[in-house]
Amino acid sequence: MTLPMDFKLKSNTFNIIGRSESVRKVLEITQKAAATDSTVIVFGESGTGKELIARALHHNSPRADNPFVPVNCGAIPADLLESELFGYEKGAFTGAMNSKVGRLELAHNGTIFLDEIGDMPGPLQVKLLRVLAEQEIDRIGGTKSIKIDVRVIAATNRNLEKDVEEGKFREDLFYRLNVIPVFMPPLRERKSDIPLLLKYFLDAFNKKRSKSIQGIDDRAVEILCNYQWPGNIRELANFVERMVVLSTNSVLSPKDLPEKVLTDVPKEVWDPPTLPEAEENPSEILRRSLKNSMFTGIPDEGINLKQVVEDFERELIMEALEKNDWVKNKAAQTLSLNRTTLVEKLKKLKITRD
Repeated sequence: MTLPMDFKLKSNTFNIIGRSESVRKVLEITQKAAATDSTVIVFGESGTGKELIARALHHNSPRADNPFVPVNCGAIPADLLESELFGYEKGAFTGAMNSKVGRLELAHNGTIFLDEIGDMPGPLQVKLLRVLAEQEIDRIGGTKSIKIDVRVIAATNRNLEKDVEEGKFREDLFYRLNVIPVFMPPLRERKSDIPLLLKYFLDAFNKKRSKSIQGIDDRAVEILCNYQWPGNIRELANFVERMVVLSTNSVLSPKDLPEKVLTDVPKEVWDPPTLPEAEENPSEILRRSLKNSMFTGIPDEGINLKQVVEDFERELIMEALEKNDWVKNKAAQTLSLNRTTLVEKLKKLKITRD
């Protein structure tokens, strides 16, 4: 982890990497807010590292020895989110064979992280407002309130002020959450941090994939620094992992970069070789991708074909998941797979969002 010289956290295990002024400001606010119980809301595009800030706030707070409970409000169906957050009593509804403790209760004396809070349905916003005001919850089907002591950290990639104006988000809840706002900058606005991030992810994936890539040459770094990174740090991590897995060179160069980067970066930045035009036949596109992106030739010692194909399959699945914000139904459609087939492949390849 790289932190500004004048910034110190008790726990330096959250990979908050950067020396840019925008990152410095985020870390300074995190340092001050960590010691308090104040509600924090983290704004930022998907992939900027909002959960890293939430975890840093918790693990550097007096609540560090107690639970940190993350909840993605956008990933849980609206009709299930209430029971996930508040729990329910036995017999509260059909199928409630036993009582269930909700996430808010599980976070007692600790921190609950409500990611994508802007996707929370209106009726639940009312119930959350009561939690923030009274520090108590009612399980579904319960007859008495349960006192809890939780710190709430929220995050969103939406413009909540605009949602308030349009009636999509409660104004009173917004002001309850917006005690200490933290704004995570997109990667395109902190490009001076890209070389640091590249080194971090290169070292991490060398270790994870048992590879020994020694570095990335200056021309490739320049290209990556001029890419706009719509997927932010998550996209950068995926690209580095792909290059580490597929390259047979000791130093990564422009020919190892994903074609998407080479196509999107202005030609005058790096004077790229002529890229082949995309054929209409998907099978031909895949064949060319395998030939051009996977390796520049079979080394003398040979290759493990099964492993190479498996790694390529993993990267295609990861890209489909990222494009669809990890909604498995949509990712399966992108890959022309049944959802059950995709789920089986995720288990086989040990792919998780973490």
